[in-house]
Amino acid sequence: MSSKNTSALVHIERIEGRILVIRGQKVIVDADLAELYGVPTKALNQAVRRNQDRFPDDFVFQLTDKEKAEVVTVCDHLTKLKYSSTLPYAFTEHGAIMAAAVLNTPLAVEVSVYVVRAFVRLREVLAGNKALAKKLTELESKFETHDEAIAAILSAIRELMAPPEPPKKRGIGFITEEE
Repeated sequence: MSSKNTSALVHIERIEGRILVIRGQKVIVDADLAELYGVPTKALNQAVRRNQDRFPDDFVFQLTDKEKAEVVTVCDHLTKLKYSSTLPYAFTEHGAIMAAAVLNTPLAVEVSVYVVRAFVRLREVLAGNKALAKKLTELESKFETHDEAIAAILSAIRELMAPPEPPKKRGIGFITEEE
């Protein structure tokens, strides 16, 4: 693996660690995105406000107090947000790309490629997990029917292993049909 590929992998893995799931969406918090793009968080958020028409709700949304508290609790590197009076913004994959476009710095443009790759890699991992879960469900259903078949086979084997019933002793003499 070349050093360029290794460097790209390090960038992607670092970014993947910053991607969170909030409101059922994979997002990256403004403080992390600003750090990756090499700008202050305040500058990133000002650029977003100046270009609101480029950031619909499915690109960026502001966290609630509860979500902010949860993010601060879960992510050690975001403890500084605990003391911030403003609520952070969460950027989806498309919002992160748009933020790089409005910032238009060389670093933001370069890093945005890695951000996209990190989101794509996470999507692939999740898709792989869904496929694996589906296969496990199929196997479970097969085993259920196999369990029934195995139980029937074991029952038949037990019947074959059981000693035969001894024949009834017949009395001496003739046998009539009434007996």
